[in-house]
Amino acid sequence: MDYMKYIQYIILAINVVAFILMGIDKLKAKRHWWRVPEKTFFILAVFFGATGVWLGMKVFRHKTRHRSFTIGIPLAFILNILCLYFYFAKIY
Repeated sequence: MDYMKYIQYIILAINVVAFILMGIDKLKAKRHWWRVPEKTFFILAVFFGATGVWLGMKVFRHKTRHRSFTIGIPLAFILNILCLYFYFAKIY
């Protein structure tokens, strides 16, 4: 089951990118620069990056007042967990 390591690394990389993008977007918001589209965060969250987006929200205190983020990101996290569970349940 060597490919499971690759899956873990890919998911980790997506979450790191999502977390870093949250920090970059917070910095850009403070300086009134061009921003990262919200759609980007939701795409990352759906593709197993919900943990990184959520941690970025908490650490950088960013997007915490947006209802779409406070509800959507936890839902994406639950979706991520369910997808992984059913994927690995079929393997074993």
